[in-house]
Amino acid sequence: MIVSLIVAMDSNRGIGKNNDLMWHLPADMNFFKETTKNQIVVMGRKNYDSIPEKYRPLPNRLNVILTRNKDFKAENCLVFNSLNDCLDHFKDEKERKVFIIGGGEIYKMALESKCLSEMYITYVAGIFDADTFFPEFDKREWKIQVLDEQSIDEKHGYSFVIRHYLKR
Repeated sequence: MIVSLIVAMDSNRGIGKNNDLMWHLPADMNFFKETTKNQIVVMGRKNYDSIPEKYRPLPNRLNVILTRNKDFKAENCLVFNSLNDCLDHFKDEKERKVFIIGGGEIYKMALESKCLSEMYITYVAGIFDADTFFPEFDKREWKIQVLDEQSIDEKHGYSFVIRHYLKR
């Protein structure tokens, strides 16, 4: 089983505000869609709730929701009450990657559990008024490669860099 993480953050590690995205970056959204397509996406319940209903569950992916609420149900989704139970369920998975897609608490759990093989991090140039942040991590534990760079243009109000982190 390969466990990956995918996130976009601002210059202050901000990843969201009021349970919503803080920017509209079509190239980064497309990168997310293509990278997680036909894979398993694991998210917290608040993150799931923040997805507009017409896009829930995220298409062409197995959607997994982590919540402490033992009675929570979501149509066409798997629900687990802990990250460990979730990862245990997929321990024999060989075809698909398990992508941790947020939010803040779920990212923190994944980093602390040391389960990650790789991370895809989009660094958005700018500081937004975030209320949710990506946790600190030790970059020395990772081999880092730049995958893509996007300048400001008519579709992108902010420039960004996408980096791939591979566990050393």
